[in-house]
Amino acid sequence: MNCIKAVDILLPKKKYDLSLWSVIACDQFTSQPDYWQSVEEITKNAVSTYHIVYPEIYIGQNEQERIESINSTMENYLNKRVFRTIDRSFILTERTTREGVRAGLIIGIDLEDYEFEPDNDALIKATEATVKERIPVRVNIRKNAPLELPHIMLLMDDRTCSVIEPLFENRKKLKKLYDFNLMKDGGNIKGYRVKKTNEIIEKIYALLDSNVLYEKYKSDKKFLFAVGDGNHSLATAKACWENIKTELSEDEKLNHPARFALVELVNLHSDALKFSPIHRSITGAGEDFLEGLMKLEGSAKGEVLYHGVRMRFKIPESPSEAIKVIQEYIDAYLEKNQNAKVDYIHGDEYLKEVTLQSGGIGIYMPTLPKDELFDYILKHGILPRKSFSMGEAEDKRYYLESRVIV
Repeated sequence: MNCIKAVDILLPKKKYDLSLWSVIACDQFTSQPDYWQSVEEITKNAVSTYHIVYPEIYIGQNEQERIESINSTMENYLNKRVFRTIDRSFILTERTTREGVRAGLIIGIDLEDYEFEPDNDALIKATEATVKERIPVRVNIRKNAPLELPHIMLLMDDRTCSVIEPLFENRKKLKKLYDFNLMKDGGNIKGYRVKKTNEIIEKIYALLDSNVLYEKYKSDKKFLFAVGDGNHSLATAKACWENIKTELSEDEKLNHPARFALVELVNLHSDALKFSPIHRSITGAGEDFLEGLMKLEGSAKGEVLYHGVRMRFKIPESPSEAIKVIQEYIDAYLEKNQNAKVDYIHGDEYLKEVTLQSGGIGIYMPTLPKDELFDYILKHGILPRKSFSMGEAEDKRYYLESRVIV
């Protein structure tokens, strides 16, 4: 069992301004062009991850030209020796947000141990339905890219806080690699080099002990990590690896850099990790959408926003079941109404803002209790897509560390 790997991690050299280098995950603010226009202006003349990632708000706009620019800029950054290398290490992260201080661990994972299809025996499982139609464009972005920059966050169910928390308590003994404020209300982030990776790996694998698993889940089925954020990015990395390995010998497959993905690991039980709902914004839909929504059944109440007015409708008591029912209704409506579109919005205020600007319909989604996540995945496979968010939009992972994948 070798699903965790200490890899070489790239960081910009100290002469570069990390607050300009580091931008938020590409799947945020997809209905708010002002946000990304501001980021573009801020980073215009800077060495920045903005120039080597593809904000999803721009997918479909000059797509091939943008992808070619990303790849050439990556090559340029490598040729100009923008990076310093942190050899075969993990990085302990200390992220300060409005929710508190969240500790994480940057590690490499083996894509052979990850699966996004439901009903699998993989150690690393997707938590939400993967929309396969969204993967090809991401593969097109990644397939010729020499670097990967992760916004993927994995969760582990470490109820005794045995892995990351002891490291965090002793972080002053570790070498600090960075300490800066993230742009546009992203909070502060610090990073510390972890050299003794084997000790950490052993502690993580201890979570797979049959007795530990049975005590938690009444099952000894092996389940180590759940994808918290970046499900489609990890699925893309997997798809690219499946394509690459067909050209390799068995020996070449063992350590090819594309076999591994860089992720941030977070304990599900961190006090600073809050699950937030991901709301739905529907444009191009009329009152018939509302009429159908009002016919849903359940003993709990949901809320919908239309022309600035909040109205209630019935939903199931269980948050996971309510999310499923609402998403199925939206999908069925979109299939019959080709001009209607759905977007996924983080934060109550952003939903209100987007809905008022677009004249669309906003649905406030229920919050999934985070303590139920691992049990649900083991029993039911996966949640509907965009079922939960790990914090609000500004709390998301910013691009910072990178890694060579060719």
